[in-house]
Amino acid sequence: MANKKYQVNMNNHEKFLKEAIRLAKENVKTCQGGPFGAVVVKDDKVISTGVNKVTGTNDPTAHAEVVAIREACKKLGSFQLDDCIIYASCEPCPMCLGAIYWARPKMIVFAASNGDAAKAGFDDSFIYKEIPLSIDKRSIQTINIKTENYNAPFEEWIKFENKVDY
Repeated sequence: MANKKYQVNMNNHEKFLKEAIRLAKENVKTCQGGPFGAVVVKDDKVISTGVNKVTGTNDPTAHAEVVAIREACKKLGSFQLDDCIIYASCEPCPMCLGAIYWARPKMIVFAASNGDAAKAGFDDSFIYKEIPLSIDKRSIQTINIKTENYNAPFEEWIKFENKVDY
């Protein structure tokens, strides 16, 4: 993915960020999840919104950005968010950042920092510290077992003629 720089329209960025923040504030009252909101925008139009639904759905992946990405991809009929901007009320956590990179929007704009989130009890710093560790040093025991034919799915993928690259 090329690192293109896009023209910044601060008025639009602030407008969509304020919407993400409004969603996050409203979500606090629902008891469905944490104080996080996200908006996916394409051509200055809101494609989707999302709020954190972790506790309401018992889904640890139901972060605002992931919820918004899923809905936007469904609406756009694509697994990529080409020419979209993701606005988040807070700096994306490691999981959300990974999802955002897989979705390939052209830009991410966020309001509060991960330091601000940590002060409110949402501290992801331990995950950032775990990622570069070798698997034998991680706090969750991780075992790599290479069973017979462990690589067969990738071998099939390489040979498959009708695959859709992503």
